[in-house]
Amino acid sequence: MASFFDKLRARAEAVDSLLCVGLDPHQSELEEDSAEGAFKFCAKLIEETKDVAAGYKPNAAFFEAYGTPGADALERVLKLIPKDIPIVLDAKRGDIGSTSEAYARAAFETLACDSVTVSPYLGGDACAPFLKDPTKGVWVLCKTSNPGSADLQTMEVVGGKPLYLHVADLCCNTWAKEHNNAGLVVGATDVEALRRVRAELPHVWFLSPGVGAQGADLSAGPPAGVSPGGVG
Repeated sequence: MASFFDKLRARAEAVDSLLCVGLDPHQSELEEDSAEGAFKFCAKLIEETKDVAAGYKPNAAFFEAYGTPGADALERVLKLIPKDIPIVLDAKRGDIGSTSEAYARAAFETLACDSVTVSPYLGGDACAPFLKDPTKGVWVLCKTSNPGSADLQTMEVVGGKPLYLHVADLCCNTWAKEHNNAGLVVGATDVEALRRVRAELPHVWFLSPGVGAQGADLSAGPPAGVSPGGVG
Protein backbone atom coordinates (compact mmCIF):
# COMPACT_ATOMS: atom_id res chain seq x y z
CA MET A 1 0.00 0.00 0.00
CA ALA A 2 1.24 3.49 -0.85
CA SER A 3 2.62 5.67 1.91
CA PHE A 4 1.30 9.10 2.79
CA PHE A 5 4.29 10.75 1.15
CA ASP A 6 3.75 8.70 -2.04
CA LYS A 7 0.22 10.12 -2.15
CA LEU A 8 1.49 13.63 -1.47
CA ARG A 9 4.16 13.41 -4.16
CA ALA A 10 1.66 12.09 -6.70
CA ARG A 11 -0.72 14.95 -6.01
CA ALA A 12 2.01 17.60 -6.07
CA GLU A 13 3.26 16.34 -9.42
CA ALA A 14 -0.25 16.03 -10.86
CA VAL A 15 -1.08 19.69 -10.21
CA ASP A 16 2.49 21.02 -10.36
CA SER A 17 2.00 22.65 -6.97
CA LEU A 18 3.33 22.53 -3.42
CA LEU A 19 0.45 24.60 -2.04
CA CYS A 20 -1.03 23.31 1.20
CA VAL A 21 -4.24 25.24 1.83
CA GLY A 22 -4.95 25.97 5.47
CA LEU A 23 -8.58 25.63 6.49
CA ASP A 24 -8.64 28.06 9.42
CA PRO A 25 -12.13 29.45 9.93
CA HIS A 26 -11.20 32.38 12.18
CA GLN A 27 -14.21 33.74 14.00
CA SER A 28 -13.56 37.24 12.65
CA GLU A 29 -13.67 36.03 9.03
CA LEU A 30 -16.97 34.18 9.18
CA GLU A 31 -20.22 35.57 7.83
CA GLU A 32 -21.93 33.73 10.68
CA ASP A 33 -20.26 33.02 14.02
CA SER A 34 -21.23 29.38 14.26
CA ALA A 35 -20.16 25.88 13.30
CA GLU A 36 -22.22 26.24 10.14
CA GLY A 37 -20.41 29.48 9.36
CA ALA A 38 -17.08 27.67 9.76
CA PHE A 39 -18.27 24.92 7.44
CA LYS A 40 -19.41 27.36 4.75
CA PHE A 41 -16.13 29.28 4.96
CA CYS A 42 -14.10 26.11 4.38
CA ALA A 43 -16.44 24.75 1.72
CA LYS A 44 -15.98 27.91 -0.34
CA LEU A 45 -12.20 27.80 0.06
CA ILE A 46 -12.04 24.16 -1.01
CA GLU A 47 -14.18 24.82 -4.06
CA GLU A 48 -11.96 27.72 -5.13
CA THR A 49 -8.63 25.91 -4.64
CA LYS A 50 -9.24 22.22 -5.34
CA ASP A 51 -7.61 22.43 -8.77
CA VAL A 52 -4.29 23.76 -7.44
CA ALA A 53 -4.00 22.41 -3.89
CA ALA A 54 -1.38 19.77 -3.15
CA GLY A 55 -2.98 19.28 0.26
CA TYR A 56 -5.46 20.69 2.77
CA LYS A 57 -4.72 21.46 6.40
CA PRO A 58 -7.86 21.88 8.54
CA ASN A 59 -7.06 23.37 11.95
CA ALA A 60 -8.95 21.37 14.57
CA ALA A 61 -9.04 24.19 17.12
CA PHE A 62 -11.39 26.40 15.11
CA PHE A 63 -13.93 23.57 14.94
CA GLU A 64 -13.47 22.40 18.52
CA ALA A 65 -14.35 25.94 19.64
CA TYR A 66 -17.94 25.28 18.53
CA GLY A 67 -18.33 22.07 20.54
CA THR A 68 -20.34 19.17 19.16
CA PRO A 69 -21.65 21.14 16.14
CA GLY A 70 -18.04 22.09 15.38
CA ALA A 71 -16.94 18.45 15.43
CA ASP A 72 -19.74 17.64 13.00
CA ALA A 73 -18.71 20.59 10.78
CA LEU A 74 -15.13 19.33 10.66
CA GLU A 75 -16.27 15.88 9.53
CA ARG A 76 -18.43 17.48 6.83
CA VAL A 77 -15.49 19.61 5.66
CA LEU A 78 -13.24 16.56 5.42
CA LYS A 79 -15.80 14.80 3.21
CA LEU A 80 -15.69 17.70 0.75
CA ILE A 81 -11.97 17.23 0.05
CA PRO A 82 -11.36 15.14 -3.08
CA LYS A 83 -9.98 11.69 -2.25
CA ASP A 84 -6.73 12.21 -4.16
CA ILE A 85 -5.79 15.30 -2.15
CA PRO A 86 -3.90 14.54 1.09
CA ILE A 87 -5.25 15.89 4.37
CA VAL A 88 -3.11 17.24 7.20
CA LEU A 89 -5.05 17.43 10.46
CA ASP A 90 -3.50 20.42 12.20
CA ALA A 91 -3.97 19.42 15.84
CA LYS A 92 -0.41 19.43 17.24
CA ARG A 93 -1.04 16.37 19.38
CA GLY A 94 1.40 14.76 21.80
CA ASP A 95 1.02 13.14 25.22
CA ILE A 96 1.95 9.99 27.13
CA GLY A 97 1.71 6.81 25.10
CA SER A 98 -1.86 5.73 25.89
CA THR A 99 -3.21 9.22 25.26
CA SER A 100 -1.28 9.52 22.01
CA GLU A 101 -2.77 6.18 20.98
CA ALA A 102 -6.22 7.73 21.38
CA TYR A 103 -5.18 10.87 19.53
CA ALA A 104 -3.85 8.74 16.67
CA ARG A 105 -7.09 6.75 16.46
CA ALA A 106 -9.08 9.98 16.39
CA ALA A 107 -6.99 11.46 13.56
CA PHE A 108 -6.47 8.38 11.41
CA GLU A 109 -9.52 6.20 12.07
CA THR A 110 -12.37 8.41 13.28
CA LEU A 111 -11.60 11.37 11.02
CA ALA A 112 -9.78 9.32 8.34
CA CYS A 113 -7.09 11.97 7.85
CA ASP A 114 -3.91 11.10 6.00
CA SER A 115 -1.53 12.87 8.38
CA VAL A 116 -1.43 14.92 11.58
CA THR A 117 0.80 17.53 13.19
CA VAL A 118 2.52 16.32 16.37
CA SER A 119 4.56 17.94 19.14
CA PRO A 120 7.87 16.21 19.92
CA TYR A 121 8.23 17.71 23.41
CA LEU A 122 7.29 14.51 25.28
CA GLY A 123 9.77 12.42 23.30
CA GLY A 124 9.78 9.36 21.10
CA ASP A 125 7.30 7.25 23.05
CA ALA A 126 4.69 10.01 22.69
CA CYS A 127 5.23 10.19 18.92
CA ALA A 128 5.40 6.42 18.35
CA PRO A 129 1.63 5.77 18.16
CA PHE A 130 1.32 8.24 15.29
CA LEU A 131 4.23 6.68 13.39
CA LYS A 132 3.31 3.00 13.55
CA ASP A 133 1.00 2.97 10.50
CA PRO A 134 3.24 3.18 7.39
CA THR A 135 0.35 4.53 5.29
CA LYS A 136 -0.09 7.60 7.52
CA GLY A 137 2.13 10.66 7.82
CA VAL A 138 3.28 12.66 10.82
CA TRP A 139 4.41 16.28 10.73
CA VAL A 140 6.65 16.91 13.73
CA LEU A 141 7.01 20.46 15.00
CA CYS A 142 10.61 21.45 14.36
CA LYS A 143 11.01 25.23 13.89
CA THR A 144 7.59 26.80 14.02
CA SER A 145 6.47 30.02 12.36
CA ASN A 146 5.47 32.01 15.45
CA PRO A 147 7.80 34.69 16.95
CA GLY A 148 7.97 32.85 20.29
CA SER A 149 9.51 29.79 18.64
CA ALA A 150 12.92 31.28 19.43
CA ASP A 151 12.24 31.00 23.17
CA LEU A 152 13.02 27.28 23.06
CA GLN A 153 13.64 26.00 19.57
CA THR A 154 16.84 27.94 18.90
CA MET A 155 18.50 27.08 22.23
CA GLU A 156 21.86 25.39 21.79
CA VAL A 157 22.10 21.77 22.85
CA VAL A 158 25.08 19.42 23.18
CA GLY A 159 27.36 19.92 20.21
CA GLY A 160 26.42 23.56 19.80
CA LYS A 161 23.56 23.10 17.36
CA PRO A 162 20.08 24.55 17.91
CA LEU A 163 17.40 22.41 19.46
CA TYR A 164 15.33 22.40 16.26
CA LEU A 165 18.15 20.63 14.38
CA HIS A 166 18.40 18.04 17.15
CA VAL A 167 14.64 17.47 16.90
CA ALA A 168 14.86 17.11 13.12
CA ASP A 169 17.64 14.55 13.33
CA LEU A 170 16.07 12.56 16.19
CA CYS A 171 12.67 12.45 14.57
CA CYS A 172 13.65 11.50 11.05
CA ASN A 173 16.69 9.31 11.73
CA THR A 174 15.53 7.53 14.87
CA TRP A 175 11.82 7.76 15.73
CA ALA A 176 10.52 7.43 12.14
CA LYS A 177 13.34 5.21 10.86
CA GLU A 178 11.17 2.11 10.42
CA HIS A 179 8.64 3.58 7.97
CA ASN A 180 10.18 6.93 6.98
CA ASN A 181 6.75 8.49 7.43
CA ALA A 182 7.65 11.73 9.21
CA GLY A 183 7.91 15.21 7.81
CA LEU A 184 8.89 18.39 9.62
CA VAL A 185 7.06 21.62 10.36
CA VAL A 186 9.61 24.32 9.51
CA GLY A 187 8.04 27.75 9.26
CA ALA A 188 8.48 29.83 6.12
CA THR A 189 9.09 32.81 8.43
CA ASP A 190 12.64 31.60 9.21
CA VAL A 191 14.64 31.27 6.01
CA GLU A 192 17.87 30.42 7.81
CA ALA A 193 16.22 27.55 9.68
CA LEU A 194 14.76 26.24 6.43
CA ARG A 195 18.22 26.23 4.85
CA ARG A 196 19.88 24.56 7.85
CA VAL A 197 17.30 21.79 8.25
CA ARG A 198 17.27 21.15 4.50
CA ALA A 199 21.07 20.86 4.49
CA GLU A 200 20.84 18.20 7.23
CA LEU A 201 17.90 16.32 5.71
CA PRO A 202 17.80 16.86 1.94
CA HIS A 203 14.91 14.51 1.17
CA VAL A 204 12.51 14.95 4.09
CA TRP A 205 9.21 16.69 3.37
CA PHE A 206 8.59 20.08 5.01
CA LEU A 207 5.31 21.68 5.99
CA SER A 208 6.11 25.39 5.97
CA PRO A 209 3.35 27.61 7.31
CA GLY A 210 3.60 31.36 7.64
CA VAL A 211 2.96 32.69 4.13
CA GLY A 212 0.12 35.20 4.37
CA ALA A 213 -1.04 36.58 7.70
CA GLN A 214 2.21 35.67 9.47
CA GLY A 215 4.25 37.64 6.97
CA ALA A 216 6.60 35.09 5.40
CA ASP A 217 8.12 36.07 2.06
CA LEU A 218 6.83 33.71 -0.63
CA SER A 219 9.86 34.42 -2.81
CA ALA A 220 12.38 33.58 -0.06
CA GLY A 221 10.93 31.06 2.38
CA PRO A 222 9.64 28.14 0.28
CA PRO A 223 12.62 28.14 -2.15
CA ALA A 224 14.99 27.84 0.81
CA GLY A 225 13.26 24.69 1.99
CA VAL A 226 12.49 22.85 -1.21
CA SER A 227 14.27 19.53 -1.69
CA PRO A 228 16.89 18.93 -4.42
CA GLY A 229 14.22 17.20 -6.51
CA GLY A 230 11.98 20.25 -6.45
CA VAL A 231 9.38 18.86 -4.07
CA GLY A 232 9.00 18.55 -0.34
